[in-house]
Amino acid sequence: MNTEAAAYFSRELLGWYRENKRILPWRMNRDPYRIWVSEVMLQQTRVDTVIPYYERFMEKFPTAAALAEAPEEEVLKAWEGLGYYSRARNLQAGASEVLERHGGVVPDNKDAVSSLRGVGPYTAGAIMSIAFNRPEPAVDGNVMRVLSRFFCLEDDIAKPSTRVKIEKLAQSLIPEGAAGDFNQALMELGALVCTPKSPGCLTCPVMAHCEGRMAGKEHVLPIKTKAKPPRPETRLAALIVGSGEHAGKVLVRQRQSSGLLARMWELPHVMGPTEPFGSAARSKGRGRRKSIAAAGTEVSGESLLTADSTAAAAEGTEPPFLQTTQQQGIAPGGGGLVAGGAGTIGADADRQTAHAAHVDMLCRELFAQDGLLVRPTGWWGEAEHVFSHIVWDVQVYRAEFGYWLAEESALEKPDYGGSAVNGDSQLAAESGVSYETGNAEEGAATPPQYRWIGLEQMRELAFPNVFLRLLRDYWETADGFTD
Repeated sequence: MNTEAAAYFSRELLGWYRENKRILPWRMNRDPYRIWVSEVMLQQTRVDTVIPYYERFMEKFPTAAALAEAPEEEVLKAWEGLGYYSRARNLQAGASEVLERHGGVVPDNKDAVSSLRGVGPYTAGAIMSIAFNRPEPAVDGNVMRVLSRFFCLEDDIAKPSTRVKIEKLAQSLIPEGAAGDFNQALMELGALVCTPKSPGCLTCPVMAHCEGRMAGKEHVLPIKTKAKPPRPETRLAALIVGSGEHAGKVLVRQRQSSGLLARMWELPHVMGPTEPFGSAARSKGRGRRKSIAAAGTEVSGESLLTADSTAAAAEGTEPPFLQTTQQQGIAPGGGGLVAGGAGTIGADADRQTAHAAHVDMLCRELFAQDGLLVRPTGWWGEAEHVFSHIVWDVQVYRAEFGYWLAEESALEKPDYGGSAVNGDSQLAAESGVSYETGNAEEGAATPPQYRWIGLEQMRELAFPNVFLRLLRDYWETADGFTD
């Protein structure tokens, strides 16, 4: 490493930052808790997006003790919309450790900070340098990009060994007594000037000695092997609309207490087909659902709940809801899944076939998983949501509530957390079961992890982004929506 270039880099970058740094709410003081919260929120999320969430979060949980003692549901609700909800859970768990071990004060000790739940090398370095001005590196994607370009480093930054190498380099560059400002300067340069695709070299304060620019590699560096793309999954969701005493409400479900999106609320949904039902089944949607023009589309079939369905359930035979679409009068390519102007589900046979198969799968899987029988009445819309390792294509079908197959042992199985009674997600039609029959007007029972909610209740419960968007759309079109 050229020592003259390194000294130039540290000096010019620090001067540039002190003259041009953005005014951000977490920079108003050096409170380690505030810095910790900001660094966790900023992972995988843009600054402009984080600011309003951060301000609300800090108003609600101003100290580590306040966060540690808050109900998890409140923390998740305050985080709702930021995604990556494990960050919120880990942050709260770490705050609990701070309260238990350090009396609610984030310690001025790297090993103690690094031992907190969810705190990795980057977050520990950011807290120690920004809050306590300790000469610790804080290396994230922005920093690796800046240093790879300035020093023309051609090692793969996806490799742990490269990160270790860059951490050592970054630490050697920290000016004495200015660790916090220098680390923030590196992050700022990467966020505003040395950006991933269009680096602003002409406005860069350290352009003169940038080895990557001089080698003509500023658009090539850093070197990073491509991650495996997220696998696609189709999810079939039921928008179960209430009537009678539940008019104006929808039925939602709480996820189990561990795993992806633990204890959050959602529309009931099941895994869809691994392969599409024909290449023309539908056009690919992105982000929000593409249309609600099909809302109210009718699917022919038996009445919502009949004496025959109750009798069939008691005998262990398939109720009408679990009969095939052909048995219900839903003929793929025609019949129940009508095409045409009013009440259109699909414009062609492939699309109608796909929807008919989706309806059949949705009914069967909801029954198998939760003992819930519903009657889909039409395709409602679609949405896409990208996780780090999965892409959900959510196909939503409007449905009416039928009844719930209750099992005596069901209340002793999966754990849905404290806000919902434990219930069984794998109910099955076998001996010793009882049927909670009726309809929405008669206050029919629902599985214990389910709940009827209106718009006000939605504002109290935490939903993953994709279901939050879908429910907002539903109430916006159903009743008029004001947030």
